[in-house]
Amino acid sequence: MLTRQRRHTVAILTALPALLAALAGPAAAAVKLPEPSVPPIARAELNLLTVAEPRSMDGYSRDRFPYWGLRTPTCDARETVLARDGQNVQRDDTCRAVSGSWYSPYDGRTLSSAAEVDVSHIVPLANAWRSGADAWTDVERKNFANDLERPQLLAVSATSNKSRGDQGPEAWRPPLAASRCMYARAWADVKYHYRLTVTAEEKAALAEMLDTCRPQPAGEDDK
Repeated sequence: MLTRQRRHTVAILTALPALLAALAGPAAAAVKLPEPSVPPIARAELNLLTVAEPRSMDGYSRDRFPYWGLRTPTCDARETVLARDGQNVQRDDTCRAVSGSWYSPYDGRTLSSAAEVDVSHIVPLANAWRSGADAWTDVERKNFANDLERPQLLAVSATSNKSRGDQGPEAWRPPLAASRCMYARAWADVKYHYRLTVTAEEKAALAEMLDTCRPQPAGEDDK
């Protein structure tokens, strides 16, 4: 049986991690990054997508996709992704990331300031509009713009995200070649889930990027 002193020591040691975390300031919440489908499934999804010409941009506005919706009373989707994708992320009392580091899969850069980080929509909002989201309700578009369940939101360098703009895979692909497999898998997942269309050129570019996926050892997901 533990003595009173030993019980007191055990209680202190048990509480120590939480105490240290509190002293360090608000830390990043544990939110899991959605893993895109393995290459064979992503390729099957791609092959099931409807091939069509881009739809009109008439009526498009980013405001039609109310993005960075609140996930908690203070944390919006952007801050949630910054916490999820970063290392040693500390937040202030309004949930803004004030320190940490972020690895950008698009170009392989490591960033030490949240101001240098964009949260990229894997399938850009304008691309989604051209491929079917023009027919959605604003609520459906809001869900798309803040989707944390699928691999649609990713913290990347602001420079790489701005260089991409709303271009599809036929016109832009991650400068870091090692990330192209991931990018194509995520793109196929998102378009398949939301029943969005692809152009013939877009589909060909995605198939080419899926060809870069390394062979999969038995029982191991391609990453």
